[in-house]
Amino acid sequence: MTDRPFRFGVVAGHAADLAALTGIAKQAEEFGFDTLVTPDPVSGHDPLTALAAVAATTERLRFGTFVLAEPFRDHRQLAWQARTLHRLSGGRFELGLGTGRPHAAGHTASLGREFGSAGSRLAGLAELIEEIKQDADRPRLLLAASGPKMIELAAREADVVTLAWGPKTTKVEALSVVDRFGAAAGRRADEVELAMNLIAVGDAPAPQVERYTGVSVDELAATGAVTVLRGTPAEAAHRIRRWREELGVSYFSVNGEFLTEFAPVVAELRGT
Repeated sequence: MTDRPFRFGVVAGHAADLAALTGIAKQAEEFGFDTLVTPDPVSGHDPLTALAAVAATTERLRFGTFVLAEPFRDHRQLAWQARTLHRLSGGRFELGLGTGRPHAAGHTASLGREFGSAGSRLAGLAELIEEIKQDADRPRLLLAASGPKMIELAAREADVVTLAWGPKTTKVEALSVVDRFGAAAGRRADEVELAMNLIAVGDAPAPQVERYTGVSVDELAATGAVTVLRGTPAEAAHRIRRWREELGVSYFSVNGEFLTEFAPVVAELRGT
């Protein structure tokens, strides 16, 4: 479905301190990963502030947000911050945006801002994108897409789209989402990089995944979920090649705890 070269990222979901965050970043760069991204917030901290440390302690590694919640921030201030990280890092910053999860309403209120309805958040995100795109020299824009309206916005505006399916999503279900995105994007579809996040890699037990999903990795693998990657590095690399061919996804990220397990797969596929 695509011959776009692979990219590989790590999601630094927890950052106890700067040493921990920059340690993951340095290791990811050493292993040949392409990006390090953080959620919003990251361990209660502002990701844009934390990512400045990643920029200062790495040379090649790209870094970004996965993803910023639009309701948390003033649009013009965010555009300024993104532009600063983009230019001071030599273009290594990638801006990931979303409308915010429903449980983010409390954090939005703590910032003195309104969370709003799903429709108002989507409209706000469209306005934020317009603000970002006023500058020709801007970071690459990643959007997290799930529902029909968000898929339509991403199809029009994104450079990268991460397909936000659930932990139990099968390949057939994933292909349905990809097809909907392709139909919405039309001629633009080939210009957009498709991404997905793997919640588990390797054959070792992963109790943290079970706490998050309510099912074990073995159960997810048995049902054919595309969010888990089992087997040897060679078997995993073969499966990722197949997913690129069948789903059109070329950018794969893993949660930070699987950085070492995924590194041999990155070594085999990087640059292809």
